[in-house]
Amino acid sequence: MSKQDYIDLDFTDIKTFPSSIKRRHFLKLLGSGIIILFSLDSSAFQEVIKKRGYLDITAYDLTSFLRIGEDGRITCLTGKIEMGQGIATSLSQIIADELYVPMESVDLIMGDTDLCPWDLGTFGSMTIRFFGVELRNAAAEARAVLLELASKELNVPEERLSIENGIIFDESNKKKKISYSELSRKENIRKRLDKKALPKNLSKLSFIGKNVKRIDASAKVTGKAKYAGDIQLPDMLYAKILRPPAHKAKLKSIDVSTIKENKDIIYIEKDNLKAVLHRHPDMAQRALSKIKADYVIPTSSLNENNIASHLLKLSPKGRVSAKGGNLNEGKKLSSLLFNETYSNGYVAHAPIETHTATAKWVRDRLTIWASTQTPFLLQGEISRYFRIPQNKVHIITPFVGGGFGGKTENNQALEAAILAKEVGKPVQVMRSREEEFFYDIFMPASVVKIKSGINGEGKIVYWDYKVYFAGERGGEHFYDIPHYSTTIYAGGGHGSPDKRIQEAHPFATGPWRAPANNTNTFARESQIDIMAEAAGIDKVEFRLKNLTNKRMIKVLEAVAKEFSWKPMKKDSSIGYGVACSIDADTYVAMMCRVKVDMETGKVKVEKVVCAQDMGMVVNPEGARMQIEGCITMGIGYALFEEIHFQGGRIFEKNFDTYRIPTFKDLPEIETILVDNQDSPPHGGGEPAITCMGAVIANAVYDAVGVRIFKFPLTAQRIKDNLKKINKDISS
Repeated sequence: MSKQDYIDLDFTDIKTFPSSIKRRHFLKLLGSGIIILFSLDSSAFQEVIKKRGYLDITAYDLTSFLRIGEDGRITCLTGKIEMGQGIATSLSQIIADELYVPMESVDLIMGDTDLCPWDLGTFGSMTIRFFGVELRNAAAEARAVLLELASKELNVPEERLSIENGIIFDESNKKKKISYSELSRKENIRKRLDKKALPKNLSKLSFIGKNVKRIDASAKVTGKAKYAGDIQLPDMLYAKILRPPAHKAKLKSIDVSTIKENKDIIYIEKDNLKAVLHRHPDMAQRALSKIKADYVIPTSSLNENNIASHLLKLSPKGRVSAKGGNLNEGKKLSSLLFNETYSNGYVAHAPIETHTATAKWVRDRLTIWASTQTPFLLQGEISRYFRIPQNKVHIITPFVGGGFGGKTENNQALEAAILAKEVGKPVQVMRSREEEFFYDIFMPASVVKIKSGINGEGKIVYWDYKVYFAGERGGEHFYDIPHYSTTIYAGGGHGSPDKRIQEAHPFATGPWRAPANNTNTFARESQIDIMAEAAGIDKVEFRLKNLTNKRMIKVLEAVAKEFSWKPMKKDSSIGYGVACSIDADTYVAMMCRVKVDMETGKVKVEKVVCAQDMGMVVNPEGARMQIEGCITMGIGYALFEEIHFQGGRIFEKNFDTYRIPTFKDLPEIETILVDNQDSPPHGGGEPAITCMGAVIANAVYDAVGVRIFKFPLTAQRIKDNLKKINKDISS
């Protein structure tokens, strides 16, 4: 699969684990001990790939996930990376539980292409729901291997053996025992079980389902945690790169005479890169500012106000992704029909850590420390660019300071590698905040058109849903509608061979936390509220009336109970909203209370309650943190965050003009984890954010009677609509 295929995949509802495991040579690197080998079944994923028209993939070879060392420590090798979502803690819980060891005995090696098995990347809420399940099975297999070995060493039947803190003992004679470390020292073992080992019963779990403090918390609060920008190497140089003032601008002339006089400054021109390097970053930046460059900038009238109409003009032929019944029949059955259009602008990822990479060449071998969500895809990109074998490219992923989909783009690492090769010294490239905004792969601007209808009993009988340039993730409804259709017009990944579609956006776009689902949920749940009001039915009652999905009913009833939902109006400036969503097979229902300033249009979100059924919850505290993070980040895209531009010019340079939520914006937050521990784990890092645009929009309408059809719901948009309403009333 190409990089574009992987990006496109993130805009879909990923149902199966996209494994692409390559045979690697890390068995010899692991040293002695017991190593558990197993294969992931990618047959289901291959079928998904074929159906979606992507490149075919073949069956893959063995890989290694777990090692029990001579010291008794458990090492997990994974291509996943830690970027603040807490998976290092959850994965450690899984291993410790299945192997009956303290969490302190578990070591994780993450995102290292020399040591870890190939991995697609860390995105799409896939780590626990896919990799975590397989890791738990691998740990269960490791336990079975250890019990088998201990049975032979102790000459005791396996059924009489128990394990406690890495010690296997005879239940009838506890003095007869052997430790994991002793078993590992006996011989080197590479083992695959013929029989299927079963994970522990829920009643016997010690760590899974329990609140556990994050294992990286101490390192992060004390400053000991290392990020890509913390890498310091002997003779390392800092690079500052000449950037154009607008996308698609062409360099007309350049004058670097003033910086060439400084012998401490190195100036490099290579493959469209024009960079200055110095051993101090501030000196490199000062030298860069002295370069005189003149650009030809294409003229364009395209901006955030007309982007929606522009996209609709360029939309290709649609692809029906879901269909049932007959739309014409649905229209006939409708006593009330609705036709609305929703849209959103571009939204930045805005991670606190900007894209950073440090590159070092030793002869023909390259090592890169990068802030990336996709170390193995980055390895492939670098390999292809330099035309060297992939085993000559070593990607190391330290802690990543937030990604949200934006760090699936890794151009800073390629720039560092090119410059390091040119100067023969290690080079670090760290984007400034202005560069981070300029080169971001934004949430794509998009449009949703919905035609719907209800009958006299308040049942939805007609649903014609069209989404343009957002993607299909979250586009398929979950209500009980007999006649429906969902049509996708250009996905969010823009992998179309049609050049017009590729160039529809004036700059790069890509996956943004829960790609496409924020847009689709905003449109769908706003439309549901509109129909509920027209039917004269309470918004929660209307949803329940049109739901048969038991999981969704359960989360909606749970949040309504906790929120004390009552179908009544209390204050003209106070509003209450509700929204539902499914993302990464996690069911979400959310309610909020907002207060709207009738003079300024400013919205204060006062309270949010979120109920979530995410199947088995490995770390409840970690899950709540993710929900709270989603709510916080979601307030941003719902109320403030929008890129302002003119053609290829990006006007946002820093957080003084691009507002993200701060502590003063945060509401009271309550989280409900609906009990479903018998179910496999589902996604946790993204689902809750999908409801934020819709729940706030519905609450704002409830408060002041203003329906905003485009997010963000800025104070100015609300104020303008309030003025229009007042003017209409006056006239």
